[in-house]
Amino acid sequence: MAEQRLGIIMHGVTGRMGYNQHLVRSILAIRDQGGIMLKNGDRLVVDPIIVGRNADKMQALAKKHNIARWSDDLDAALANPDDTIFFDAGTTLMRAGLLEKALAAGKHVYCEKPTSDDLDVAVNLAKAARASGLKHGVVQDKLFLPGLMKIKMLKDSGFFGDILSVRGEFGYWVFEGDWQKSQRPSWNYRKNDGGGIILDMLCHWRYVLDNLFGEVQAVSCLGATHIPQRVDEQGNTFNCDTDDAAYATFELEGGVIAQINSSWTTRVRRDDLVTFHVDGTHGSAVAGLHKCWTQHRVNTPKPVWNPDQPQTMNFFNDWEEVPDNWPSDNGFKAQWEMFLRHVAEDAPWEYGLEAGAKGVQLAELGLKSWEERRWLDVPKLEF
Repeated sequence: MAEQRLGIIMHGVTGRMGYNQHLVRSILAIRDQGGIMLKNGDRLVVDPIIVGRNADKMQALAKKHNIARWSDDLDAALANPDDTIFFDAGTTLMRAGLLEKALAAGKHVYCEKPTSDDLDVAVNLAKAARASGLKHGVVQDKLFLPGLMKIKMLKDSGFFGDILSVRGEFGYWVFEGDWQKSQRPSWNYRKNDGGGIILDMLCHWRYVLDNLFGEVQAVSCLGATHIPQRVDEQGNTFNCDTDDAAYATFELEGGVIAQINSSWTTRVRRDDLVTFHVDGTHGSAVAGLHKCWTQHRVNTPKPVWNPDQPQTMNFFNDWEEVPDNWPSDNGFKAQWEMFLRHVAEDAPWEYGLEAGAKGVQLAELGLKSWEERRWLDVPKLEF
């Protein structure tokens, strides 16, 4: 057995997602488990270098997690031929430029979504990545959630029969930052900083719907800015000029209808922070991040509408939980391992920058639908 080293330039790892999900729970977890076994019996070991503008932050982060290499010079990092992958989890508005620079330096690229806030930029980026011959990918983490993996298993097994509709509920109350600290960064609520829940979440819903239920063919979306003012990390009050909630309906291929509410201004009374309710001719399922419950047509109760007396049926008791029959890993880590195998041994990979552009397309159409107050078709992108 031989070891294959893979050098990874990691940018944007001081932010919430970049630090928690990508650095600590993915790359460092892969490092600490001893790497990844490849098909030929070799072990792929990761060697990250963390890069950011603040040298003190980089040095402190490297020391805290026993990371051998750090830098505040991105150009120097990109010039090192021993590091072959560039990863970005920084700000949306900087992402396309950073990825273009990395591709020009001959690096494989992997990144958070959205890949841009502009569809033309996202499409051109995907075209450039294709033309380069380098490996490229975008995070599609929700496909690797245990709950949605169970939904996929049910679909593939024919449990649903014909899928009729999908109803998604995502979100929670994000504190305004005045009397209780906000649990999301303030840039989320400023348009010029790349904020807005439509740009953020419709990119997610595109790959979830496309991969699990059918290609998105049309969208109707209504956004809202429910909280007009918030308080930032420095204690300063600022005006929110972008959407903090979105109410969207989608037409999918095959006649499936999907409705998904996304909100940072809702209080949770459901099974999880995100839930998907799928109805089919033969059965239904409800999945959260990890758990999934089913109700087959032969086990479906027969309620009767009677507003004159309190409800006597407990509808939650009529659902059966799907067991955890296979081990599950952190979704971000699982996708990282797929991408690293794709780079190291050309393993299958379906989540290139083309998928990122499709997410940006749906977000852009969602914003346009809100502005024009109408349904919009989702045309096929050409790369």
